[in-house]
Amino acid sequence: MFYTVGEMAKRMHIAPSTLRYYDKEGLLPFVERSDSGIRMFKDSDFEWLNIIECLKNTGMSIKDIKIFIDWCMEGDQTIPQRLEMIEAQQVLVEQKIQKMQEHLQMLRYKRWYYETAKAAGTCDALRNLKPEDVPEEFHKFHPFKQE
Repeated sequence: MFYTVGEMAKRMHIAPSTLRYYDKEGLLPFVERSDSGIRMFKDSDFEWLNIIECLKNTGMSIKDIKIFIDWCMEGDQTIPQRLEMIEAQQVLVEQKIQKMQEHLQMLRYKRWYYETAKAAGTCDALRNLKPEDVPEEFHKFHPFKQE
């Protein structure tokens, strides 16, 4: 079964213009075309498009995604390069996740802070808290008064 750009875009939950852009950038060498040049996506193209979307969503550049796709098209002799690229991207994603976890912890602290301030009716109530008054997980964020 073949799908049009619009049908495949709908299936992927992306805009048809995204698929056209990917094609223009050389990311879709696996997509067949009709005699009149219309893109004809197959079910097997869905897996290719999913990896492209995954790599893009992890922050990989279109240029690097093209290199990855080209290596895939070259065959098994490029497995080591592909593995190295995926490993490097995984490290970058893990670093981003760690940073986001730190941001999330700060948001949790600020939520606790403002919930506590709201209950007290003022932020002033939090100025002179002792460490035992602040959940331990938030100690690194809360500015305790030095005595």
